[in-house]
Amino acid sequence: MTLTGTNRWMSRPTALLSVVARHMLLLGATTQTFAQDPATPEPAGVAEVAPAPASVGTDIPVAYFGPPPSGVQKELVGPVQLLRSGELDIEAGTITLPLYRGQMDDGALVWYVLTDTTDKANADALGLNHSGKLNYADVEGGVRVATLEQDLSLTFESGTVDFAPELRVQPGEGEKAFPPAVAEPGSVGDDAYTPLVRIENASGHIYNAPIVAFGNQAEELAFCDGDVDHRLVHDKVVAICPDEMTVTVSLVPGFSFARPVFYMSFDASEPMVATLEMATFAPALANIPVGFDDGAFSAVERLFVTANGPTGADNPQRQGLNSALMGEGSGPLNVFGGVPTIALDYSPMWDLNLGVWTEEAIAAGYRSRVIDELQILGLASQGHITGMDGGTHGSTGFIVNCPIVARLL
Repeated sequence: MTLTGTNRWMSRPTALLSVVARHMLLLGATTQTFAQDPATPEPAGVAEVAPAPASVGTDIPVAYFGPPPSGVQKELVGPVQLLRSGELDIEAGTITLPLYRGQMDDGALVWYVLTDTTDKANADALGLNHSGKLNYADVEGGVRVATLEQDLSLTFESGTVDFAPELRVQPGEGEKAFPPAVAEPGSVGDDAYTPLVRIENASGHIYNAPIVAFGNQAEELAFCDGDVDHRLVHDKVVAICPDEMTVTVSLVPGFSFARPVFYMSFDASEPMVATLEMATFAPALANIPVGFDDGAFSAVERLFVTANGPTGADNPQRQGLNSALMGEGSGPLNVFGGVPTIALDYSPMWDLNLGVWTEEAIAAGYRSRVIDELQILGLASQGHITGMDGGTHGSTGFIVNCPIVARLL
């Protein structure tokens, strides 16, 4: 089932209740070593984020309700596919995107996807997310350079990725599963690798172009029906088909201003974060300034991650890294700042802010699931949530490349 009719989607709650299926976030793993070939991911437990049907508490069936307001105006309540370049499979919790083939200066093949761009007109034409903020990532190596060739392929000057490493994680002891005892990413970029690319001979626009495979011929990547070899491709890839030039990527659930969202995790500037996100360690992302959020020339938006939220697989308040590393539910349920149709400051470069509930707040019964940036900032200002070890709540200095895919409400 694909997102081809939002009216039908919202009038069929049973379909919505499987919307985050096949979520592959590493934080759901409980074994000491996470297999490098997670070809058949388990359903994600969408009830944690899916809105209840409108018929609850009424005397009429859900079929009597009209289309969601977002069907008339996308900024209003209701589901919206934001990244429109691919086919969103609601039941599988995946999106199938166009697969692009480029090359390095030495001829090595580069397989990548496009998710965001500073070019508003091309974003609209291709169904990409527009992010003007990415213009300000082009400092000190935060953006690579590519040349557009006559055959419309890109030749990249630098930045390679090795997909051969084994993805491994071992949770910490007991309920303090975070930080993990072992965290080794399944793909590693060289010192120059960043997913952001400036096409120097085509108006200088910047694209978010995460690499999903590198250095392999098309026939080596023929996993059109799934069962992919993650020694060759990104760990979030569930199918790749060079013959059709498509790649299918698993999605992750989260929240933005109290609305559930789907996003992809492709890259992170720090190895442990990359491991927990099943993403590529991209060292050059660390060159992008963080901590400024909505300043005039900021390239980032804030992402809020809870370290020690409520636990319990059946707890409707469940959230956070401890819970996710213990294998409960569909990952940590992170909270994003502005996404398209909700705010004007979207960027796929997320400045990771890690929050810790204080012992006093836990004892007072304040700890619960948080789903709104302003809610979190309010709790932090009141001292109920701090940074690690009681420090100031704010940026960790790490960046995660998480393009937004859909708003579920």
